[in-house]
Formats: sequence, C-alpha cells, structure tokens
Amino acid sequence: MKFSTEDLVEGIRSGNKRLIAKAITLVESKKAEHRLQADELLKAIMPFTGNSIRIGITGVPGAGKSTFIENFGRLAIAHDKKVAVLAIDPSSAINKGSILGDKTRMEELAKEENAFIRPSPSSGFLGGVANTTFETMMICEAAGYDYILIETVGVGQSEVLVADITDVFLFLKIIGGGDELQGIKRGIMEMVDIIFINKVEESNLQKAKTTKLELKRALDFIPPKEKGWKVPILLGSALHNEGLGEIYDTLAEFIDLKKKAGTFDEIRVQQAEKRFEYWVQEYILAMMKKSDSVEEAYLHHKKKCFSNGFQPKY
Repeated sequence: MKFSTEDLVEGIRSGNKRLIAKAITLVESKKAEHRLQADELLKAIMPFTGNSIRIGITGVPGAGKSTFIENFGRLAIAHDKKVAVLAIDPSSAINKGSILGDKTRMEELAKEENAFIRPSPSSGFLGGVANTTFETMMICEAAGYDYILIETVGVGQSEVLVADITDVFLFLKIIGGGDELQGIKRGIMEMVDIIFINKVEESNLQKAKTTKLELKRALDFIPPKEKGWKVPILLGSALHNEGLGEIYDTLAEFIDLKKKAGTFDEIRVQQAEKRFEYWVQEYILAMMKKSDSVEEAYLHHKKKCFSNGFQPKY
C-alpha cells in the first residue's frame, strides 16, 4: 500500500513504528518517484528534528557492540528515554546483500515499547554508515527518540566519517590478541570522545588496566578534539551491565560541556553543511548519469583506454 507524505509525517510524529519503518524504506529507495516523495517527507519533518543525542558506536568485530547497545539502550529507557538504534551491516561485494542480524541479536531491546531498531545495509558505502543514515536519523528524531545510537560496521580508516553525523563518538575496545594498539587507526583516536574497554572480568582485569594505560599514552600524542575534555577510558562488561551507568553519566557530562561551550550547536551546523554538500554532489552525479553526451564520452574514453594497452590478459 502506498502511503501519502501526510500519512507518513503523521505516523512518524505519533510514533507509529510501522510507518516509521515505511518512511525509512522510502528514503533508502533509489527509485526516482520515491526520491521525490522522500524529499517532500524530509522537508516536512525538518522542524521536528535536532532534539536527540546522536551517538556513534564503533569497535573491532567481536568488541560486543550489539550487546553494549542493547543493555545501554535498556538503561536509557529505564531513565525514561526513547532509544532508536541504527545498525549498519556490511554488504556483500558479490550480491550486495546483507545479513541484517542486529535486530535478532538485540532481542530484549526490540521488545521495549520505547525502542526502535533499524538494521540497514551499507551497500558498499564507505564511512562505517549507510548512504542514508543521516536521513534515517532525522526520521527517528522527528518521531521523538531521545537517543539515536548508530552502530557502525567496524573499525577502519573510513569509519571516522560517522563522526560527521554524531554528537558523541564512542569506541569499544577489547583486550587480548597481541599488540593492544594494533589495528587502531590514528583517525579513530583523533575522533573518539569516550573509550570503553569491554568484556573486563576479574581474570583479565590487570590486562585491561595495562590496555587502558597504553591507550592513555597514545591519546597524549593527539591534540584534544574538544577543549576542556580529556577522553575518558572506562572499564566494564556490557554483558553483565558493569560500567554502563558510568558511560551514561559520562555521555551526559560531555554533552553538557559542549552545550556550555557553544560547540554543540556549532558542530551541528557544520554537519548539516557537510550533508548539504553531499546532497549537491549526489544530485550533480545523478544528472550527469542521465546525460547522453556524458555517457557517450565515458564509453569513448573507456574504449580508448583499453585499446591503448589496458586490456587485461588471460
């Protein structure tokens, strides 16, 4: 059934999860007619956006991101907050499909009335997020969710782009596996606001403290991202709900510091400007792809390149 823009806006504003999901599917669609309606929808909900706390969560595979998000989300709900989770799954390079299993892994959180979980495929888009994560986030904000938790696909150099759409960048770390700093890109360390060493138990507590010391030393060589904020490195276990309360309080403290310093709104404006530039680039690219002359020139130069010795040999 096709829903009108008015139906979708009303459904979003009333917190109808079915219509929220329909709206997200609309903005994710690449069909021309859907793009037109998606633009109308985003313009209509714009006045109701911007009131949430946007949190990017990254970490190596196996760091416990899903478990952390589930139990942190339930903690936030216990504090009378509404939580939306945007989980980005890597897409296959072969068939472009994704498992989209995060909603299954967050079974308990999915049962909560004040929680909304939306797995989305990355579809090959770099940056640790999906192509329309920003728009999806706007829909969730218009629906009245207080916390938007964005689970990225995993640590990598392109992962730092998630910082361009969030207020807080949280890095989950685990101990073990040799060099504790191996695989951590400098870009991640420059963007991170809070570090949580997860899966800490009595048996590995000393190793966790050593890891904390190594991370602290690494951060000493990096200029502070936010004036007056020293990146805290916290220990705990998301599985056993240990340390999550401290994370919750630290997030509130960080947001309060940014608002008092005036950087919270300033960064939000910068993020909106970056997104506008991205939209313009996407529009120009789409228009070029529709141009017969551009297509003709592309095929001509492609043929010319291969005729000049670029032809692969088997």
